[in-house]
Amino acid sequence: MEQDHLDRVYRRLEEKIHEAEFLMHDAAQRGQVGTPGALAERDAQVFRAGIHLNRLNSEFEDFLFGRIDLLYGKDGERGPDGAYTSIEPADDAVRPDNTAEIGETLHIGRIGVLDSDFAPLVIDWRAPAAAPFYRSTPKDPGRVVRRRVIRSRGRRVLGVEDDLMRPELRATLDGAELPVIGDGALMAALGRARSHTMRDIVSSIQAEQDLVIRAPAASVAQVEGGPGTGKTAVALHRAAYLLYQDRRRYAGGILIVSPTPLLVSYTEGVLPSLGEEGQVAIRALGSLVDGAEATAYDEPEVARIKGSSRMLKVLRKAARGALDVPSGARTGAPGVPSGAGEQLTLGGEEAAANGSGGADRLRVVAFGRRLELEAAELHRIRQAALGGTAPVNLLRPRARRLVLDALWAKSGARNRYTDPELAAELRSGFDEDITTEPAFVEFLDAWWPELTPRGVLAAMADERRLGRWARRVLNPREVRRLARSLGRLGTRGEGPLSVHDVALLDELQHILGVPPRPRRRRELDPLDQLTGLEELMPQREESRRERAERLAEERSEYAHVIVDEAQDLTPMQWRMVGRRGRHATWTVVGDPAQSSWSDPDDAAAARDEALGTRPRRRFTLTVNYRNPAEIAELASKVLALAMPGTTPPEAVRSTGLTPVFAVADGDLGTAVREETARLLERVDGTVGVVVAMRRREQAARWLAGLGERVVPLGSLEAKGLEYDATVVVSPAEIADESPAGLRVLYVALTRATQQLTVVSGERDEPDVAGVPDLLRD
Repeated sequence: MEQDHLDRVYRRLEEKIHEAEFLMHDAAQRGQVGTPGALAERDAQVFRAGIHLNRLNSEFEDFLFGRIDLLYGKDGERGPDGAYTSIEPADDAVRPDNTAEIGETLHIGRIGVLDSDFAPLVIDWRAPAAAPFYRSTPKDPGRVVRRRVIRSRGRRVLGVEDDLMRPELRATLDGAELPVIGDGALMAALGRARSHTMRDIVSSIQAEQDLVIRAPAASVAQVEGGPGTGKTAVALHRAAYLLYQDRRRYAGGILIVSPTPLLVSYTEGVLPSLGEEGQVAIRALGSLVDGAEATAYDEPEVARIKGSSRMLKVLRKAARGALDVPSGARTGAPGVPSGAGEQLTLGGEEAAANGSGGADRLRVVAFGRRLELEAAELHRIRQAALGGTAPVNLLRPRARRLVLDALWAKSGARNRYTDPELAAELRSGFDEDITTEPAFVEFLDAWWPELTPRGVLAAMADERRLGRWARRVLNPREVRRLARSLGRLGTRGEGPLSVHDVALLDELQHILGVPPRPRRRRELDPLDQLTGLEELMPQREESRRERAERLAEERSEYAHVIVDEAQDLTPMQWRMVGRRGRHATWTVVGDPAQSSWSDPDDAAAARDEALGTRPRRRFTLTVNYRNPAEIAELASKVLALAMPGTTPPEAVRSTGLTPVFAVADGDLGTAVREETARLLERVDGTVGVVVAMRRREQAARWLAGLGERVVPLGSLEAKGLEYDATVVVSPAEIADESPAGLRVLYVALTRATQQLTVVSGERDEPDVAGVPDLLRD
């Protein structure tokens, strides 16, 4: 039966593909008309038809994945998707003898498909009519009698799994009693082997997850849930759902922020499989700033300094103090002349730019007089220009005007001419004569250069200079550690960045500002050149598609922001993310028990500032779908140490496979390799090997040659990922890495879906059974 329906669906899809191809051909014909209106209409039609054709041609796994058999409803109204809108059954839907007739059958899939008469063949999983597929339970079944999960690949149905929502009811469809097949769809889905990419959960979304996915977007949805509760999957499905519900509203784009690049690569394939792509950007925290990519890691103490909200005061002082930095050390600042310490000629006389840090004296000749501004005067002018909170780079015109005002005052000309018009004319000429001299421009570039974030960070690598900027904010030990860390940027500020450096760059970009650039003239469309239309439209306006693509490239703010693993964001990272959602709606997903940040109160204040006064809706996910009960029980021992009094999520299954404990009597690497090889023989999917961050490269060497199914990773990289089996190496090393080490260890212990092995090292103090002290009762 399901195979017949799937065949019918694919026949209809083929018809829709032919229709989309016709639209593409028709749009191309319109371009031959040669008028501006026809070209704009062509671009818009090609864009829409191309998106539609791409969706129809996508090869979906489980394209058709669900079915619900429903009782007759209380009313006969149909929604826009062709299904009846009733939630509750009609009063007479169930007969006194507990029998009933199925009134409607709906098939659920990744995109909606209507037949030629506009009746639903497939209901889009995000449509209101599909909600009962996820919301219905035996306790609250609504109209649903049977829920069926269909496993298919391409055009072939592989199997079905049924759940009865009304087991006491005897229901018939077309005179035949409804059959029940399989042992439960959820358990079948949980038992599948893991790969290197995340699967969507669209066929197995549970009721509490569906409430989050379909929550109204007008407020902030704050979602908490322990390991394995599906937080990341819920966040991705919510993005697809919001676009389906109100595509016009979210045309400004949806941003999903993930903690690590590993989690981005793990999840980025989910949205296309849900029928959505193009409007959603999935970015790691270390990739949120254009042109920057985090590739280095900070030691925990340095990370705490860089992430703290105290850094805001340090950066503000550094941004202004960098103007006094010697030109050789003020790196990354374009426009600074290489000879800023040379004598500059202006008006036939000298304009000295002597001393370190740019010009400390300016000499000009005007009205037959030598005019000079000494270092003290230039310093006062700079301080006057820096008054207020305006971005430093945007204050250069103000500083230039104040320099000219000071020179004009020294010339005495304003006191010699009483006629306002004559005085204004002379002042205009005075300014023009001085500012058109190349030497004055060189002086200004040396005295007030355009600063860049990288340049300021590189200047902060000087410990003595940083000590002045961070006085009463950081202690000497913190100044020393911060300066040494920033030293890896090098003299030009182009060295490797950490994820915390990226947040500092973003803050500095906000503090410094970007001077306006002249807008580049848009290149002419080659099609116009071939058809001779450049004569008709020498400055053709960009099409809606071109404008959408340009805005997407330039986008720095979004219509909706989803923060995954929000408990790990530092205050400075919250400021960075907040700037991208100043006018957005938000979904914030996390678990305090998994936080790797050591000062949650500081982060909470920054989070509240980013979210503003928007109303909040709170959700809690309580069921662990990832870990079997045996692994969840072991992890709960660490949770009790890390967050006393916290209730772990409840595991829904048991495998009978208890965690294995091994002790490295000799070489730790040999023991880890042996245990990993053993797990590769016992599971079909991936094996994750979690070590302390300082052992990441060492672990890669230990495991070389074992194949692609093995993934070595540092403790902070494991967040949000899951594997069939996991090897956790030296729990004590992971726990001692930082003040939040026990919470990080809790994360490491909850990555496995089937089997877990713990390898003890020198610091773990295992008992005779090999159980390390942190995991004993």
